[in-house]
Amino acid sequence: MEISGQQYEPVIGLEVHVQLNTKSKIFCEDPVKYGADPNTLVSPVSLAHPGTLPVVNRAVLGKAVKLGMALDCKIAKRMYFDRKNYFYPDSPKGYQLTQDRTPICKGGGVNIKTESGDKFVSLDKIHMEEDAGKSIHVEGEDFSKIDLNRAGTPLLEVVTDPCMATPAEVALFLNYLRRLVRWLDISDANMEEGSLRCDANVSIKPIGSEKLGNKVEIKNMNSVRNVQKAINAELKRQAELVRSGETIISETRLYDLEKNQTRSMRTKEALNDYRYFPDPDLSEIELSQDFLNEIKTAMPELPEQREQRFINDFGIEQEKARIICEEISQAEFFESLLKAGTEPKVASNWFVGPVKGFINQNTEIKLENINPKALSSLIELSTSGKVNQHIAVRELLPGVIVNGDMPEKLAAEKGLLIESNKNELLDWVDEAISQNPEKVKAWKNGKKGLSKFFMGEVMKKSKGKADPRQTISLIEEQLKNQ
Repeated sequence: MEISGQQYEPVIGLEVHVQLNTKSKIFCEDPVKYGADPNTLVSPVSLAHPGTLPVVNRAVLGKAVKLGMALDCKIAKRMYFDRKNYFYPDSPKGYQLTQDRTPICKGGGVNIKTESGDKFVSLDKIHMEEDAGKSIHVEGEDFSKIDLNRAGTPLLEVVTDPCMATPAEVALFLNYLRRLVRWLDISDANMEEGSLRCDANVSIKPIGSEKLGNKVEIKNMNSVRNVQKAINAELKRQAELVRSGETIISETRLYDLEKNQTRSMRTKEALNDYRYFPDPDLSEIELSQDFLNEIKTAMPELPEQREQRFINDFGIEQEKARIICEEISQAEFFESLLKAGTEPKVASNWFVGPVKGFINQNTEIKLENINPKALSSLIELSTSGKVNQHIAVRELLPGVIVNGDMPEKLAAEKGLLIESNKNELLDWVDEAISQNPEKVKAWKNGKKGLSKFFMGEVMKKSKGKADPRQTISLIEEQLKNQ
């Protein structure tokens, strides 16, 4: 961007909080559940009663290591938790347990595919911490309510280096991370429910300068799209400040979606304001090599690896492979279709098309409840010409997906199997031609695309039972004889 004749470039880093899908909280046995009645998922530990002591949830360690391995981080063998001291009503202890000096993961990063080529987004660290409760501000009242159900919920904070230059790159990284944590069964990563939260650190600097500008942290963004919009709004604000000769203040700002602008929340605290020190109630954690090996052995094939394998080994189109590998359950189900005997390209067409379309319209259906052998049999019925594909999708697919019906039996019961009686087919074709003389004339004058019109008429008369290959051949033969 050009400001007063000088070229500036944005510098963007992210702090992404991933809420883990463990059964219990990070330091006690309180259950983790979204949408429960306020203050029903609490205990003396999460309420910070005197004398209560925290115990680290082993599952949190496992999920942190799993994400670190997937992002090519260096995993710490020894670590401890720090107290981050601050006062806020939704934190009953008066401090947060986090990892300041010894994060569980350091370094690493991912390659994202931008319009201008691959870009490496490097990570500073991933650390474990506990979430705070939730303050509920009552409109028109001079008090706030506190819900401590969320207090103690385990989080992983993924901190990138300030290495992104556009909101589009930020969106690509967030979408990559969201797919990855779902794939690894670490989090449902639902931004609307707060299980994936993103703060963006935004600054601008003259191109070529090694010195970064004062960074502004932006909060209150509940979707990837809103993160992009907030960053764009903040970059515009900072450019206007520089253009008018004003100083950009290092501060925290909230994004206002309705006004599409950021507004000041507070100036940035210096790091020592939090008075970090090791928590005396938790001993140092040491990860054994056996523990690390156990997690590494159980790691699934990563989404980009499986996507590439589908392209290389099965010849699937890149976009279809990407869609199939959006979720691990989809990729697993797709491979079960192949094991059931469906040809890969045909399976990808059916999965990305009618199958995914039906599931998107019926969100209560889970892939793991669909019988892949029944679906494979349906696809075979269609590709072999025993059932018209349109009829198979409309009349048979719902029963196969919802009830696990065997398609050939269902097709026979509904009278949908294609009949090869040529005399009956000839009657349907002749009837379609005789009822549409103007279309026949247009076809003979060169509008050969009207063959599809006659095909549609025959399919209506046969109720989908006519063999498409025989039908189109017979239609063109009869039209030539008119």
